[in-house]
Amino acid sequence: MKTILLTGITGFIAKRIAKDLLDQGYHVRGSLRSMSRADEVRAALGAPEQLDFVELDLGKDDGWTEAMKGVDALLHTASPFPLVQPKDEQEIIKPAVDGTLRALRAADAAGITRVILTSSMVAIMHVDRPAEHKFGPQDWTDINHPTASAYVKSKTLAEKAAWDFVADHPDMQLTTIHPGLVCGTPMDRHFGTSLEVIERIWLGKDPMVPNFCLPVVDLADVSALHVAALNTPASVGQRVIAAESAWMYPEMASILKQAFPDRKISDRKAPKLVLRLLSMFDPAVKSILPQLDRVLEIDNSNARSLFDHHFVSGREAMIASAKFLEAQQNG
Repeated sequence: MKTILLTGITGFIAKRIAKDLLDQGYHVRGSLRSMSRADEVRAALGAPEQLDFVELDLGKDDGWTEAMKGVDALLHTASPFPLVQPKDEQEIIKPAVDGTLRALRAADAAGITRVILTSSMVAIMHVDRPAEHKFGPQDWTDINHPTASAYVKSKTLAEKAAWDFVADHPDMQLTTIHPGLVCGTPMDRHFGTSLEVIERIWLGKDPMVPNFCLPVVDLADVSALHVAALNTPASVGQRVIAAESAWMYPEMASILKQAFPDRKISDRKAPKLVLRLLSMFDPAVKSILPQLDRVLEIDNSNARSLFDHHFVSGREAMIASAKFLEAQQNG
């Protein structure tokens, strides 16, 4: 039985990866910042015997050497995700980069050569390209692009640091997985900010919605691609696009409005002038101004060809998220 060290196991994506790994017969060693959350993960996964935990911090060396003992592969999902963008962007960039390198150095020291890293579509799509361009593995975000927030920079620089590390350590075999906005059904109610976009639409918080674009993917697909990469030698050295389709925000609102006709969901497009005024008081609005009316297309052909993978539709994934939120509200 192979043992996988899965960092950040309490995460929205990582919990589902853990389930899929366990279902396929792997032993999962999950890292936590605090052991106090181990019972939460056990409850979500059914407390299987082939699951154990280690306490690790992306910002500290303590425990990493011990955590790597007996491990066959590293699956690194842990990365800081801010509720609000910090005033000092290094508050999120430094832990993301340093944490990734700390995990890779520990793996290398233990002789672990196979690494799957959870990157993001944000490390790909914040760069100027012609209108008809499909964003794919060959694209790298320009961290000086006007749409590049601190979080965008953190994911991009952490991934670049990983590829640079691997370039200097030829035995290391790296695959990066790039989710878009992850929707679908969470493993439990501890899903953090992951469904915030869908929740905001579903709750009808906005009388008008901004016209910007998001790539969408189902949680099950993101997990499946991580697990499939472990047993697919052809995926070594690849950046795998984990997004089914890209949607403008008003389109997403329309889908949920049709699926939940009893809810007061607005799909009315907000005028730019209104958003500019709001941005003076709301940092979240200010952060999306550079992305308004920017249409994105994605190229996920390598996920399909490497793994013969068939994605859940973005529409189904969004509706599944809203149904989960509805169940939580009613339950």
